[in-house]
Amino acid sequence: MREDDTIAAIVTPPGRGGVGIIRVSGSRAEEACRPLFIPSRPCRFFRSHHLYHGWIHSVRTGKRLDEVLFTVMRMPRSYTGEDTVEINCHGSPVILQTVLDELCEARVRLAEPGEFTRRAFLNGRLDLSQAEAVIDIITAKTTEGLSLALDQFSGSISSQTKDLRTLILGMMALLDGSIDFGDDESDLTINRCELLATADKAIEKIGCLLAHYRDGRLYHEGFSALITGRPNVGKSSLLNVLVGDDRSIVSPTPGTTRDVIEQPVAIDGLPVTFIDTAGIRESEDLVEREGVDRVWKKVRQADIVIIVIDGSQSLTEEDRRIIDRCGGKNILAVLNKGDLPRKVDEEEARKLLRQSDPLWISAKYGDGIDNLRKMIRRIVTGSTEREADCAIVTNLRHKQSLEKALCMVRSAKENIDAGKSPEFAALDMREALDSLEAIIGIATSEDVLSEIFSRFCIGK
Repeated sequence: MREDDTIAAIVTPPGRGGVGIIRVSGSRAEEACRPLFIPSRPCRFFRSHHLYHGWIHSVRTGKRLDEVLFTVMRMPRSYTGEDTVEINCHGSPVILQTVLDELCEARVRLAEPGEFTRRAFLNGRLDLSQAEAVIDIITAKTTEGLSLALDQFSGSISSQTKDLRTLILGMMALLDGSIDFGDDESDLTINRCELLATADKAIEKIGCLLAHYRDGRLYHEGFSALITGRPNVGKSSLLNVLVGDDRSIVSPTPGTTRDVIEQPVAIDGLPVTFIDTAGIRESEDLVEREGVDRVWKKVRQADIVIIVIDGSQSLTEEDRRIIDRCGGKNILAVLNKGDLPRKVDEEEARKLLRQSDPLWISAKYGDGIDNLRKMIRRIVTGSTEREADCAIVTNLRHKQSLEKALCMVRSAKENIDAGKSPEFAALDMREALDSLEAIIGIATSEDVLSEIFSRFCIGK
């Protein structure tokens, strides 16, 4: 892969649509595209960032291929920071591939996955954390997840990382001064106080970023909530009311659900996949037994287990076995059929579940469902509040870099506090600086860049 090549790719999703866009980027972008395009009005010079109407023709045959809109974006005001051309065709895969073939004949190379964004990074249009945010924007599952991705793309992580980098550089300057003029005890004492104060400030800032990583990943990746219980307690009805659709078959006949049914939805911006499962009971039916075996496999993988109990009946041995076997998981018990006379022993249920007050609901009429959603969210996220000016980290690579930086700053502080030679703290701060610079791409190996951009789709 040569970075001075001119590259092209279809940047709209595969399949048919109203519009399909081909992007061409590189020093020869306009030179390669110009012979293919005949504007509807004669034009010798294309203004940057203007749309021109016309037709794409085959240079080889002269045949008209499509009616298009043609845009030139000259460097550095383009996505990649290079001269870029975008051709808006009709969204036929045949048309798009034919135009792409014509460009390849003009010595334009097909782009690798993520190569447009990689060039944007290499040309200084984006730093590495902003480039990684592009993936999160494309794959966002909820509006809240999209908001976090857009914050990162606009530089929330970059800005706070750069602030931390400034603190670290300030500490390194003081340490260098202490090394050079270490014989002056008064200067060393003054520097030590300032160094310790700056280290505390850096530790606090890094800690703030790390504190909400789990929440950030939840908004980005989501979590799973498995609905289980014995047959005919209303599991499928509960799934349907939670997702707002008749996703599962509801029947008074026990054992209707025999396979695992999954449905993604959002709870206050959190992506959650609700999983309806077969009712758990002893059965001679081979298919039903296979369904029960799958339930226990899913229980082990689920982030939260919602145990549904029929509140119109007394607790059964099957209820007790299910509760006992789900021990060790995040359990939320609901007493369903609250619209019927209540016969369950709430005190016994409370002791079995170690839950202060089991939640009464009616899946049939929707009673208590809003409270159930709130409880699910509270169990998964906890109740911690984040500072308004603290960005949320969602990227594992960023988390690991911040953890290493935090470890090094703490080590430097211990060395300074213990009165050790400033060289020890200086080495620690150098490592902390390297870790922070890896987040925004100031110091990042080629292998890391290749791994990051290989996760992109072709065309981005």
